[in-house]
Amino acid sequence: MHSLVEERLQKILAKAGLASRRGAEQLIREGRIQVNGQVVTNMGCKAHPLRDIITFDGKQISFEHRVYILLNKPAGYVTTLSDPQGRPVVTDLVADIPLRLFPVGRLDIETEGALLMTNDGALTNSILHPRFEVKKTYEALVSGSPSSSALRHLSQGIEIDGIRTRPAKIRVLNKTHTQTLIEIVIHEGKKRQVRKMFQAVHHKVLHLKRVAYGKLTLGTLASGKYRILTETDIKKIFS
Repeated sequence: MHSLVEERLQKILAKAGLASRRGAEQLIREGRIQVNGQVVTNMGCKAHPLRDIITFDGKQISFEHRVYILLNKPAGYVTTLSDPQGRPVVTDLVADIPLRLFPVGRLDIETEGALLMTNDGALTNSILHPRFEVKKTYEALVSGSPSSSALRHLSQGIEIDGIRTRPAKIRVLNKTHTQTLIEIVIHEGKKRQVRKMFQAVHHKVLHLKRVAYGKLTLGTLASGKYRILTETDIKKIFS
């Protein structure tokens, strides 16, 4: 149900799934959003999604059904909506859903595993916002055998690109003479963060997979497949 209360335009655009709140502000700044035929560039502008005609580049925005999916991303796919180099994109894997879905955050092309996709910009903002501290669990296969002091370093926070990482949870899952499988739980999403963390303690990540957001796990979901999430699933992300 939509109330009759007007909301800030960037919030409406995020809810419509057009972009994240920050992305919506950029579109407004660029003069690409019109309300009732008038270009709006003021961030404080308010509107109502059902009463006002809101257009993006001249096309009316529809306030469509919200969809949330969990995809098991295979290696070799880029986490963008299109790729100038012609590499496979994650949206190819959900092409049978007739809505414009976008990925929540990113996974490197060589990283596999849990990737949320939705057309709900507001939920995307909540998951990515540091205030909500959504935990992301990874399994990293690293070269060699990191010492307990190296792992303690990583769990307490380590400096990467001049910024100190927040504390992480680290657990050794398996070990051979040449490799170690480590579970790492973080609630930040800096670019290539897990790889850079292990690189900082001189252990290369050989294989990386995200296995959970909060308590929402991949489970038995096959690589390249997705499942549509329920309200209960969404709550697990934040637990």
